[in-house]
Amino acid sequence: MEVWDTLKLLADSTRLRIINLLKREELSVAELQEILGMGQSRISSHLALLRQGELVVDRKDGKRSYYTLSDRMRASEQQLIDAACASAYELEDILEDLQNLERCLDKRRRQSEQYFNSVAGRLGKKYCPGRSWEAIGHFLLHLTPRIKIADLGAGEGVLSQLLAQHAEAVFCIDNSPKMVEFGSELARKNNIENLHYKLGDVERVPLDDESVHLVLFSQALHHAQHPKVAVQEAFRILKPSGKLVILDLKEHTFEKAHELYADLWLGFSENNLYKLLKNSGFTKVNVSVVSKETTEPFFQTLLATGIKS
Repeated sequence: MEVWDTLKLLADSTRLRIINLLKREELSVAELQEILGMGQSRISSHLALLRQGELVVDRKDGKRSYYTLSDRMRASEQQLIDAACASAYELEDILEDLQNLERCLDKRRRQSEQYFNSVAGRLGKKYCPGRSWEAIGHFLLHLTPRIKIADLGAGEGVLSQLLAQHAEAVFCIDNSPKMVEFGSELARKNNIENLHYKLGDVERVPLDDESVHLVLFSQALHHAQHPKVAVQEAFRILKPSGKLVILDLKEHTFEKAHELYADLWLGFSENNLYKLLKNSGFTKVNVSVVSKETTEPFFQTLLATGIKS
């Protein structure tokens, strides 16, 4: 666009006021209405001319349109805008616009603040679009260092499929030939070459001493015949300073779990799980409840961690 065309656009006081506001913040048509005290059709007409002159750009957010200054303007156009806004800075309308802009932005902040104040203490229990355990898991797994991991009682190895994307190697140990077969096929299908499925018992893990940096039991320890032996095996295969992480059910009285889920143990108490890790040689042991189901039988999940010193 020619410089003369830019000057013509800036010569109108309403368009200059709009430009002055959009220099400072991206705004919707409704917010511009509120700030300028003008009707939608008038503001939209001016915005259309500014967009046609390539001074502003818009983006859609649902049914709303937000406007901001174009970042593709030539230096000469930017200089004209800066000079025009500076010359009008102390005009009464401009000063009032800036005050109204601040009120508008404060309103935005207060709306957000009021929402989070209203859900404080129960945000984790309230629906939040886009937030799911799957999404959070993918997010956290990007923090996985390049280490060797053993997933004991892995089943199909859903967790390990994700961990392998960033780990050096992941070994899935399970005593079900079908689980190992299915997991291995899934790893081949997804071209995950550092994911290795091995048939074996968590009480006789087919891995060398001090061969991994991290051992996981994800809802697997209550399937072990002898949990003490399984934890000792985890200690054996861990490198010095390696870490054990256990997710399992807190002790419960839902007897049908034996039949429904083939559970050998009805969970573990916090004290017993703590002693189990300490007696196996782990240090910096921590056990805590991390999840409570709200429907019967109200299962609770424990997270236990320990370090091989």
